[in-house]
Amino acid sequence: QVQLVESGGGLVQAGGSLRLSCAASGRTFRTLSTGWFRQAPGKEREFVVVISWNGESTYYADLAKGRFTISRDNAKNTVYLQMNSLKPEDTAVYYCAARSPRPGVALHQDEYEYWGQGTQVTVSS
Repeated sequence: QVQLVESGGGLVQAGGSLRLSCAASGRTFRTLSTGWFRQAPGKEREFVVVISWNGESTYYADLAKGRFTISRDNAKNTVYLQMNSLKPEDTAVYYCAARSPRPGVALHQDEYEYWGQGTQVTVSS
């Protein structure tokens, strides 16, 4: 079993930066692909970015390209999401999710087995 705990959210002004962390328990985390999703009030949860188990492959949604960077440190069982040039429309609860590696890029929440509780990111204008 894998448990995920996000941290690093908060209130930031537009143009600012935040770094989210996803800390995992369980020895198998380093074998799992890990992604970030977000959900704004009244909207569906949407894919942000995913990183392969070894950190060699990443895939970004258009909303994240050029502004967000995902990375992982398997020695620390942690995945990071560096978010720069934040906009008010980035306001959402950000969730970390993980799944067993398999072919293809997992863009849909149903493809993930493990979820964190989320961390709130609020960007003021």
